[in-house]
Amino acid sequence: MTAALTTAQLTQEHRPTLDQALEAIRTRAYWSPHPEHPKAYGGEARGGRPSLSVAEGQAAFEALRGKRLELDQPGTDGWTGSEVSPFGAEMGMEYPHPDIEVLLPAMRKGMPAWREAGPETRAVVCLEILARIGARSHEFAQAVMHTSGQAYMMAFQAGGPHAQDRGLEAVAYAFAEQTRTPAAADWSKPQGKRDPLRLRKTFTAVPRGIALLIGCNTFPTWNGYPGLFASLATGNPVLVKPHPQAVLPLALTVQVAREVLKEAGFSPDLVALAAERPDEGIAKVLAVRPEIRIIDYTGSTAFGDWLETHARQALVFTEKAGVNTVVIDSTDDYRGMLANLAFSLSLYSGQMCTTPQNLLIPRGGITTDAGPKTYDEVVADLAAAVDGLLADDARASALLGAIVGPRVQERLEAAPGLGGVALASRAVTHPDFPAATVRTPLMVKADGARKFWEGADADAPYLSECFGPVSFAVAVDSTEDAVALLRRTTRDKGAMTVGAYTTSPEAERLIEEACLEECAQLSLNLTGGVYVNQTAAFSDFHGSGGNPSANATLCDAAFVAGRFRMVEVRRPAE
Repeated sequence: MTAALTTAQLTQEHRPTLDQALEAIRTRAYWSPHPEHPKAYGGEARGGRPSLSVAEGQAAFEALRGKRLELDQPGTDGWTGSEVSPFGAEMGMEYPHPDIEVLLPAMRKGMPAWREAGPETRAVVCLEILARIGARSHEFAQAVMHTSGQAYMMAFQAGGPHAQDRGLEAVAYAFAEQTRTPAAADWSKPQGKRDPLRLRKTFTAVPRGIALLIGCNTFPTWNGYPGLFASLATGNPVLVKPHPQAVLPLALTVQVAREVLKEAGFSPDLVALAAERPDEGIAKVLAVRPEIRIIDYTGSTAFGDWLETHARQALVFTEKAGVNTVVIDSTDDYRGMLANLAFSLSLYSGQMCTTPQNLLIPRGGITTDAGPKTYDEVVADLAAAVDGLLADDARASALLGAIVGPRVQERLEAAPGLGGVALASRAVTHPDFPAATVRTPLMVKADGARKFWEGADADAPYLSECFGPVSFAVAVDSTEDAVALLRRTTRDKGAMTVGAYTTSPEAERLIEEACLEECAQLSLNLTGGVYVNQTAAFSDFHGSGGNPSANATLCDAAFVAGRFRMVEVRRPAE
């Protein structure tokens, strides 16, 4: 669409998708309007909307390199950009640097008209933004790949269709919560013999103010879209502050959003970019500005805690670090368990907030369909499964991607000093990007005896997150001790995911009860094509908001409801 967009056009095109999304979050059944197969894109394959093929997406990305991304937003006082692809390719893009004193007032000017548009119009405008992003999924995949280090297929799926699903999910929740109250109501109270009291009441969803999205390096769109679209759909302008090494995916998002808003007759300044200069620390400056009333953040615990403490004027949503745990009690599919865990440990070099870290295994061994297995056998067999999965460098590169930055590599290189190495990491040569840093996972044996972790000053390395391709095979005295350790790490450090393998109803009940009490999302006995570190929009909750790893979940009513308030106006009825 190049002409001006009318509300009627947008509603006709996107209301059916919104209704399907509302039904999906109600039933929790599988549904997605965004195809996850790369061949679904190209030509007119996207429901009559032209979309880019793989080759066209790569060409579009190549055309961006070394250029300035023009956004035509007010208050630009210079240009900045410092992205370096983890795959070794030169980026060279520059982005507008904002004068906040000019940009923030401009963003606020667009709020009244956006508020008055109402929940449905805001929702369908958001869906038009997502549809245009979806048509460029292969271009966005290149942007995600070369900023996050994800292998192409993962960058395409997680950075494209799956991220768009999460954005749409947030819009659906936002619409549902805003329309829970009617827009208007006639009120009449009987007064006996006297005439009844009559009022005409109107109810308006009023946004809180400017929302600040602080993006992450590893999943800029997947983690960014829920907050961005939840805020925009509830009437709030959104200022996007990307991670300095992952600007492009969110800058392109801002570009599309501004284009759609302008065509739909709203201020494009409802969405703007705040790219920062090296070491500028603009997030801390913005976070405490009185105009910033909502903050969405994914990243380190230290900065997340700082935001929660200091950004007192804002509603703050954080996703931070955690210690993800798998309890291995027993299994009736030993090979399937090993294969599933090997994939989970390897995917994107463990650089996911949902990747398992601690594998808790009874030191006396486990029962399996392949006979009893000792702790050492389980560890050795899992190491062999990872080696087998990643034996071919080309296949390994397609699964591992690249190490995103030096801190992850430093942790990986220091990990052998944390205990006995059960699985050594090796360097992999990427067939297409030989300059990329690609490493296979490393597994460390650890003693999980209570005396090492019950004390208040216990400092066992597995008691804290070690982000990246490092896991700990922790020997525990029993399944009961495994559950006790799971409780401690989840309560103290948080957990985005918990996995467990057991054939015992008693052990299953014990593990499930621990996860319910500690508010951790649990996956039991996964041996096929579903993995503990993957979640599906419209059905799975990402995080719980109930333990220290995150104070919100993606996505539920609580994630959107605080972003607006219902304001009532009462008048005498005529």
